[in-house]
Amino acid sequence: MTSKERVMAALERSPTDRAPIQIYLTPEIQGKLMRHFGFTDPEQLLRQLGVDFRGVNPVYRGAPRPVPAGADFADEWGTGYVMFDHGHGGAYPEPNYLALANLKTLADVASYPWPSPDDYDYSRIESDCDKYAAYAVCAGDAGRPDILNGVSRGRGMEQVMIDIMTEDPVGVAIIDKRCDFYYEVSRRTLEAGKGKIDILCIGEDTGNQLGPMFPLEIFDTFFVPRLKRYIDLAHEFGCKAMMHSCGDTSRLQSRFIDMGLDILDAMQPEPEGMRLEALKQRYHGRLAYCGLISTQQTLPFGTVEECRAEARHRLELFKDGGYIFAPAHCIQADNPVENVLAVFEEALRLEPGALGAPR
Repeated sequence: MTSKERVMAALERSPTDRAPIQIYLTPEIQGKLMRHFGFTDPEQLLRQLGVDFRGVNPVYRGAPRPVPAGADFADEWGTGYVMFDHGHGGAYPEPNYLALANLKTLADVASYPWPSPDDYDYSRIESDCDKYAAYAVCAGDAGRPDILNGVSRGRGMEQVMIDIMTEDPVGVAIIDKRCDFYYEVSRRTLEAGKGKIDILCIGEDTGNQLGPMFPLEIFDTFFVPRLKRYIDLAHEFGCKAMMHSCGDTSRLQSRFIDMGLDILDAMQPEPEGMRLEALKQRYHGRLAYCGLISTQQTLPFGTVEECRAEARHRLELFKDGGYIFAPAHCIQADNPVENVLAVFEEALRLEPGALGAPR
């Protein structure tokens, strides 16, 4: 089977030669894996690990935003970031200038220099789709619209949660600027793909380790209409819709199905509510899952055999399809390479050690 055939068959719960595979890596663990194999091109690594997905997205061509004092760089929203060394072999961009926190009135929102979908170049989308024709072609990512996290980076998490709970007019206007912007970028991307994009990827962290981030009625009134329009957009262009969400989403999955979501990405297995057998029994055939390989416990702290056992459990549980084998989030810099190799050997049905011992 080609990768595209494998993914589409699995999503329809049809027989496949193996489970489709996706991967999420931090730059540091990607570098370690490439050094392990002696690769110089990330594409080589994707092929080696059997990854069945490839991404296509427009290229940002807008003018750079001014870098605030004390920041290392700024994003297209005007937020300033520093690279923070977390002490485990890598660094993350952390916001240190919250540009959107300065917006106090609707007049401030109206006059702010928002990014435009015109800042992106969509001209290579179709040719990139053709380049990856054998794979499941994805557009978008987990940061679109990413209401809570995305706006919080420029406004502060506490303030955004207050904005949502109180429907503060200024906060809601800022949120809708982001939602409208990424909707139009997504629409233009799908249009440029001319029917060759298979999956539209979006994201919203709807859960934490204990349950939903917000009361269910707030999810229904605030989040559903803003997220469903992306799902409807995907279906309008003949795509599947895949949404990333960290945390315990068990009480929300029926709502995701009602919204028309096809694939729930991340699927963290650690929260108490995410009991996989129960979730499969309840939702299998109505919602496909991507993830389930623990990036909080097993991959970083387990033995090689514990990693293999977890991978085998997921593959056996979903042997009838509806599952994309993947880590539950980005594999971090300090994860043992041998653990990463072990889970992908299981997914690829390879003998232990087939991908080589770590250097």
